[in-house]
Parts: sequence; C-alpha cells; structure tokens
Amino acid sequence: MTRPAPIAELPLVGRISDYLDHDAPDALRRAVTEGTRREILDTSFPYQRMMDKAEYETAMERLQLQLVRMMHDVIATKKRVVVLFEGRDAAGKGGAIDRVRANLNPRSAYVVALPKPTEREAGQWYFQRYVDWLPGPGEMALFDRSWYNRGVVERVFGFSTDAQREAFFRQLPDFEQMLVDDGIILVKLWLNVGRAEQLRRFLDRECDPLKQWKLSSIDVDGLAKWDDYTRAIRDTLARSHSPIAPWTVIRADDKRRARIEAIRAILQAVDFAHRDLAAIGAPDAAIVGGPEMLRG
Repeated sequence: MTRPAPIAELPLVGRISDYLDHDAPDALRRAVTEGTRREILDTSFPYQRMMDKAEYETAMERLQLQLVRMMHDVIATKKRVVVLFEGRDAAGKGGAIDRVRANLNPRSAYVVALPKPTEREAGQWYFQRYVDWLPGPGEMALFDRSWYNRGVVERVFGFSTDAQREAFFRQLPDFEQMLVDDGIILVKLWLNVGRAEQLRRFLDRECDPLKQWKLSSIDVDGLAKWDDYTRAIRDTLARSHSPIAPWTVIRADDKRRARIEAIRAILQAVDFAHRDLAAIGAPDAAIVGGPEMLRG
C-alpha cells in the first residue's frame, strides 16, 4: 500500500497511516497489514472471502430490476418510503445508497445527507430539520445518516447533553409511530463493520486522491473511540428497535453481500405490483438480523 504525503489542502491525509503505525492495538495492526485484499479480516465473520464478482453482479442486476418495478408502483400508488442508512463510519452506507439509486429517477428517489446543523437549526426541535426532507406522494427518501446522530455520534463526541439525548429517546417512539401512522413505509438499516475492516477502508480513502474528500475529523478522531461507539450503538439500537420500527442489522465486512442485503430488505418491506419474491430471495441469516447481529 502506497503511503500518501500530507498536503496543505488535505490536512487529514496521513493521519490514518499515523494511527496504524503508532496508536493501533497490535492485533489490529497485524490484521490490517497481513490481510489480503479479498480476505475478510474479522475472524468472526461467517465468510472468509468477498462474494465472487460475477455472482454479485448477477444478483445485483436481478434486485435492481425489482427496485425499478417497486418505484413504478410507488409513483403510481403515491406511496411514501423512508429508508435510513445508518452504521459505523466506512460501513458502506454511501455505496449501498448508490446501488439503490443506480436505475431510479432521482426526482422520485432522492438522498438526504444533511450537514452540521446551523445555529438556527440547533435551536429548533431536534426532529424538525429531518421532517422537512420527508417524502411526498410517490417518493422515496434515502437518508445517509438520520436523526440517530443524536444517539451515537453526538454522544461519543459530546455534541449533545445527557438531558438532550434522554429527551430524544422519549420522543423517538412517538415520532416514528406518527410517520408510520401517516402511511410512511419506514425502513431502518444498520450496517455494521469490524474494526480492522473499518481501518482498512479508511486507509484506502487516504491513499486514493479521488476518495480523500471522504475523510473527516470525526473519522480520524473516532479511530481511538471504538469502544465508546460500541456502547453508544448498542444502547441506541436497544432503545429504538420496536415492532413498529424495527432495525435490520447487516454485517457489512463484505461490501458486496451488504449491498445485496440492503436492497433485499427494502424490497421485502415495500409491497408492490409484480413483486417477484423468488427473485428477491430470503435474507442471508448469517449476516442479517436484528440488534443481536452486532459484533464488536
């Protein structure tokens, strides 16, 4: 792996490599430096190697055809669909969203990726700025992170108080209940990735000039906060997994398998005309389930 040279315009470049060399636990460093490209680094993952590319492309083509059928029906019947893509940093949320949208009209299937709240937004009701992006009839909103920032990132980095988070968790069930009662189909996906794979993906970003923009101070500073993230994630999913708004947790150390399972979960959640359940297939129970699928 070629190490990048930090440049003034990209001050974070080089800090991932520095963490690997100087601060990463020895076992983590060995896993990252000794693993091959197609090898799954997490020994607890049920597969040793990435899904075969040809098999992946065949499955993806079949599922994307079902997505096109689904969106035709969503538009025709004026359904409203909200899909939350949550997960650890570098878990593959953006790549999964790209595969969902690949053949869909962006006016009907759009991405919501909100920046840091403005001073005005920070003083509003917490859910308010997310409400502004909910879909209208015939639309699907794909949230690249969502209101669950309050339960995880804000807790880990101290961006919100304990009182603010407790208010969030008190209001959360009623908020999601209102969405569902109003007819919105709510799909909540959590992509989980092992620590070694996360670090490997950060290193890939650091070395690729086309991906360096993805690095953020949260990514870099979060490397040493793995256990803090784990506690925040487990607590958040335990307090927000319910029959009305359940989580689908996907172990995402293999991006190909994770993308397939993310699309499959959406297709199973939305009833639509000409849906082919045989083509969609059943979830891979080895890597898909509820909060019990969390590792690390």
